Amino acid sequence: MNSLSKFLATVCFVGYLPIAPGTFGTAAAMMFFVFIKLSLMGHIILLLSTIIIGGIASHRAEKLFNKKDPGQIVIDEFAGYALSILLLPPVLPYLTAAFLLFRFFDILKPPPIRGIERILSGGIGIMTDDIIAGLYTNLLLQAWRHLG
Repeated sequence: MNSLSKFLATVCFVGYLPIAPGTFGTAAAMMFFVFIKLSLMGHIILLLSTIIIGGIASHRAEKLFNKKDPGQIVIDEFAGYALSILLLPPVLPYLTAAFLLFRFFDILKPPPIRGIERILSGGIGIMTDDIIAGLYTNLLLQAWRHLG
């Protein structure tokens, strides 16, 4: 079970990359959506599954790494990016803009992301800040899509 938790939480061990694991975790998510075209229902099921499984796996992995929100855990970036592109056309300009904006929000952590990150712990805390960053990204891209 420990190996499976680490495998899932690190998105097939992408999180073990020594430089910018969160960026590579987001890049893995982007590449997934570039090459795998899901229906809306498939996307929603993947997103919800990733949030639930990611919360459990990252909670266990955090204990195994013996560190609060260790950098190796990148399933939260995968879930956040999946939310970033929900209901957007699956074309490279949107996928790329979502990548850049999501990384911006995930790194900057504007309110209430940083506050929530401090309040929540374990798998819920790990997942929630990236879900909010993904929501910010999606709302901004939806506005761009409908106003542009």
